[in-house]
Amino acid sequence: MGSSLIGLASVFSGCSDAAGIAGNLFAFVLFVSPIPTFRRIVRNQTTEQFSGLPYLYALLNCLICLWYGMPIVTPGIIPVATVNSVGAVFQLIYITIFIFYADKTKKLKMSALVIAVFALFGGIVFVSLRFFEAQMRQMFVGYLSVFSLISMFVSPLFIINLVIKSKSVEYMPFYLSLSTFLMSLSFFVYGVLKFDPFLYVSIYLLLSGGLSRPDNL
Repeated sequence: MGSSLIGLASVFSGCSDAAGIAGNLFAFVLFVSPIPTFRRIVRNQTTEQFSGLPYLYALLNCLICLWYGMPIVTPGIIPVATVNSVGAVFQLIYITIFIFYADKTKKLKMSALVIAVFALFGGIVFVSLRFFEAQMRQMFVGYLSVFSLISMFVSPLFIINLVIKSKSVEYMPFYLSLSTFLMSLSFFVYGVLKFDPFLYVSIYLLLSGGLSRPDNL
């Protein structure tokens, strides 16, 4: 009986690790998917009608989820921290390129918002460490991660108007939606296997929006 339980626990742990690794791989595909768009921006040396705001939401979400995945907040879910650390780097690179090629008004606006994002994240880290013990800290950051994920997936809805006006799916490529869906599915399974409601509820929102999500630009 004991050996059976140990074997089952081992299989369970292996499945959760596999789901976490798969989620990281699909997330990487998602993070690199906007590269063609930024090649266009660099080639034309203008941001055209593209918006950088969804990348700011994505950056904030990655930072908060990165903090949620750190052992000091939630032990045992390192894949969440690794994928969001990579995501934060990609978002910051995209934002930097966007600011470089934007007009003066957009430059100032985006620069101010980037500062605000890091200031907000710094405040979240400070408050969670200063005023909350372990379990309450996880709940505090967990709720924030859910809210930030909602904001990240509401923000691209502004692009739908452009898609409708242009009558083109250029801003809503299938491969981007597919990679979002596969990443979401992997981390949903990972969250369920880790018995982490904040993780699988958040990822359920990703999963729900994955097939209809427009390009972040």
